[in-house]
Amino acid sequence: MMGPSHALSGAAVWLAGSWALDAFAGYEQSPLAIAIGTIMCAGGALLPDLDLSGKVTRNQGGATVARTFGVFSLFVAEVVEKISLGVYTATKLSKDPRRNNGHRTFTHTLPFAALIGWGTTSLATAYGKWAVVGIIFFMAGLALRGLFDEWAERAGWVIITISSAAIAWFTAANLPGDRGYPMLGFSVAVGCVVHLLGDMITRAGVPILWPIPINRRMWRMIGIPNSIAVVVGGKTETVVLRTVFTVISFVSVAGLFAPHLLHQFNLDVWASDDTP
Repeated sequence: MMGPSHALSGAAVWLAGSWALDAFAGYEQSPLAIAIGTIMCAGGALLPDLDLSGKVTRNQGGATVARTFGVFSLFVAEVVEKISLGVYTATKLSKDPRRNNGHRTFTHTLPFAALIGWGTTSLATAYGKWAVVGIIFFMAGLALRGLFDEWAERAGWVIITISSAAIAWFTAANLPGDRGYPMLGFSVAVGCVVHLLGDMITRAGVPILWPIPINRRMWRMIGIPNSIAVVVGGKTETVVLRTVFTVISFVSVAGLFAPHLLHQFNLDVWASDDTP
């Protein structure tokens, strides 16, 4: 799928999951915690495509996520693509084809999602609040680039960077500093897994079973049959799926906040009625 679809799916999954936990398990989160989790999951749902690099010196090409911070993120994508290709080359078996790029290889696996989740939590735990702010700055940029793609194209990477910094600053001003942040790593990992599931319904598939060898192939692409697969950039993705993800997100937000707002409204009405 394309970047905006991945980001929307990440946001929808996190908001729906938060609503389900609130409704069925009584697990309440503050609006800030829900917003940060949604940002992290939407950004995480773009992260695997950092293995699709473009033309760094020209600030062109690459995946949606690679263009987030201009030539800086394009350079990171170039490095990630080479690392992914190196992992592919080092672990491929006799029936795996030769490749000259690393797209849809290592970053499109469950071990990568687990590694990113663990690394995010470890970084936040080791370095505290300011590491959290740095992580949110980066992930907010990815989320903005994916969720508001057309605006981001017009605004450019400088505006995205400034907007990400504003979100990070607001987080620094309002996030408690005396606690752990395991949900950050979990939300990023969930976003990565959502990305894999999204790519599995396209024709190319992903090597989600890596590193389990099957019939002398380590990098077998797993997906649904081509006859029912979603065409990348087609109407099923850009109209149907994005509409579904958007509806899920809005319904989940309403489910999370409407009861609390209604309860507060009723309390205010009762208080006014009791006023002599």
